[in-house]
Amino acid sequence: MELIEDLKWRYATKKFSTEKVSDENVTKIIEAVNLSATSIGIQPYRIFVVENPEIQKELGEGSFNGQIAECSHLLVFAAFDSITQEAIDSYINLVASERDSDVNDLADFKNMISGYLLARTDEENFFWSSKQAYIGLGTALVAAANLKIDSTPMEGFDSERFDSVLGLREKGLKSVVLLALGYRDVENDWNANLKKVRLYKDDFATVIKKIGDR
Repeated sequence: MELIEDLKWRYATKKFSTEKVSDENVTKIIEAVNLSATSIGIQPYRIFVVENPEIQKELGEGSFNGQIAECSHLLVFAAFDSITQEAIDSYINLVASERDSDVNDLADFKNMISGYLLARTDEENFFWSSKQAYIGLGTALVAAANLKIDSTPMEGFDSERFDSVLGLREKGLKSVVLLALGYRDVENDWNANLKKVRLYKDDFATVIKKIGDR
């Protein structure tokens, strides 16, 4: 299976070269993320693609993650800070448009979503939205590996700085996780040639076929 070989190849790149990722390949990765699994289909997060060295430097100031400033493209995954009726209405209208159906036929679906999401606090919905963003991050990692593009997922960043510089607060968003894209600098990346270490499959996964297989 080619995908398994792609995943064996990828690692958390510590040092990127100056080679740029093509716009075509970045678009492919974004498209893959857009097709990710997402609860209810509502996609409660957005991606911001940063490819300006000056902005990347500003975003990475004070961070131990040097990849923020030196990567070819930086993907910022930003989750909804709350779920509004307006967001739900927009999603329902999109479903109706894409499936060529009457929006009134989706009334029960809309009421179900509204009753479920609007009954929760903003904090609960932000936590839920963040988890959806992480599903998208996983898809991006796999898509990049398939294209033989190196990547590094990162949490250690100043989210307040990111939200301010990128104007996320005004959009009702909060940055939650990053993905640096580029090509490894083999000579200067201490992690580039180390063997990938993972648990043996039998230690990692338990197959349950009958009662007692636990």
